[in-house]
Amino acid sequence: MKILVVAPCLLTPFYVYRGPKDKEYKTSSELRKLLAELSDEWFIFLYPCPELLAVGWPRPPMSREVLERLGTRERSKIIADFIGRVLTEEKPEKVVFVGVKGSPTCGVFTTTSSNPDEFPYVAVQEFFYLSKEERLRKYKELTKNFKVINAPGLLFEILMARFPEAIFVEFDKDNIEESIRRIREVVKE
Repeated sequence: MKILVVAPCLLTPFYVYRGPKDKEYKTSSELRKLLAELSDEWFIFLYPCPELLAVGWPRPPMSREVLERLGTRERSKIIADFIGRVLTEEKPEKVVFVGVKGSPTCGVFTTTSSNPDEFPYVAVQEFFYLSKEERLRKYKELTKNFKVINAPGLLFEILMARFPEAIFVEFDKDNIEESIRRIREVVKE
């Protein structure tokens, strides 16, 4: 048995904080095609979205620090425990984690950062009532002070520490073809 642990928003674009855009639909479509190529020895593991559990949906874009302040690290620990229990019981011969480039929770090598004291927390409640079009317009304003940094997201920081023997791949929704190639390469080894 081999297990491919995939960030849920990669297959289900509707988890994305603001709602899906074209790149989320294309990511889901291309990743599903790749998964259809896998042999029967591979199993797909989708875990609950830590951001959805902590903040709900839709939600404004938030950096790693903002989400940590809102309790996402605690939710991430619960999810990591769930993943760990499954891996301990199933004892797969290979585990591959696929995270999302720039995600504050599921980034593998890159995440977003900002000063949590400057975040307009009232936006969490306001975002819930905005239409998809309004959310798509508003998210750019809310991310203007975000920086992309070389660090894992909250969940993947925990996963990388707990499962150092696993393989970690970061999916870049702005470079879908290269991301699919990297995953294909790793699962074919």
